[in-house]
Amino acid sequence: MDAGLDVIALLLVAAAAAGWIDAVVGGGGLLLLPALLVAFPGTPVAQLLGTNKLAAIFGTSSAALTYARGLRLEPRIVWPTAGLALLGAGGGAALAGSISSDALRPIVMVVLAVVLVLVVARPTIGAVADPSRLTPNRIVAAVLLAGAGVGFYDGIIGPGTGTFLIIALTTVTGLDFVSASASAKIVNTATNLGALAVFAWHGNVLWLLGLGLAACNVVGAQVGAHMALRRGTGFVRVVLVVVVVALLVRMGWEQVAGAL
Repeated sequence: MDAGLDVIALLLVAAAAAGWIDAVVGGGGLLLLPALLVAFPGTPVAQLLGTNKLAAIFGTSSAALTYARGLRLEPRIVWPTAGLALLGAGGGAALAGSISSDALRPIVMVVLAVVLVLVVARPTIGAVADPSRLTPNRIVAAVLLAGAGVGFYDGIIGPGTGTFLIIALTTVTGLDFVSASASAKIVNTATNLGALAVFAWHGNVLWLLGLGLAACNVVGAQVGAHMALRRGTGFVRVVLVVVVVALLVRMGWEQVAGAL
């Protein structure tokens, strides 16, 4: 693998920007993973996926610590979901080579479209917390959906994981966007760890490059987490809509390009 200093510099900038996006609403893989694929077209995709996970786990864990200091999180949701997500992401990563992401992309696009309509049509979602939704049944549903479902998705595909986690937590358990984003960072750290462990076991991590990207990812994540805490749910909601639209555009383009 060979790359000039200009390419490495652009990747470091992309890692910082991805950390910022991940810390606010998730979806940093939307930026960093395509940048890696363009920079190293001859490198096996599994190695780039593993390297992306290495960078992401530092950023998400850094943002999770910042959120945890500034907010009181709901332990009945966060820790069971994180534990299940760790297993789900590991299972997804183990199957990443046997299931075509092309087959899953249309389903993900439909889910993203529903998310976009939901957030735009119902501006009250995530604006304020709704404690009445924190019932045992809803908590179990959120743990299964966000932990097993989204965790598996993160291991096998990845981009938009944090976004899916936020939507699941706000709609099912009534958390506001900032609390949901904070909880999602902890869960996302677990999904990254589960996937990274599998990629590393198979030797699919470029450690030197990944650690350099991780340092920049942490810087971006810290800026993003502090901005989300300071600016509140309205800011998170706007960024969420932008990221969902960007994910739809990217996946739509991949779908069209694959059909040509």
